[in-house]
Amino acid sequence: MAGGKSQTPVSLSDRELQIIDLVAAGLTNQEIAGKLEISKRTVDNHISNILTKTETENRVALVRWALQWGKVCLNDVNCCNLPNQIE
Repeated sequence: MAGGKSQTPVSLSDRELQIIDLVAAGLTNQEIAGKLEISKRTVDNHISNILTKTETENRVALVRWALQWGKVCLNDVNCCNLPNQIE
């Protein structure tokens, strides 16, 4: 379903969760690539796969989905333990 309204949990890898966290922090794909020391094309592929898995249409819908399912913590809201958080 579009807009992040999926009612079933989605299985995401640790790397995908890291990327969602960085998207939620406002980083561009190029900035994410630099932070994770991977290519921008790899980030693009991860983002595409994440959007498909979460049935979201864009980055805003993805962040809303991630907040709904407790996958990100923003400004002490919806805080959770994320695997291998990037500092």
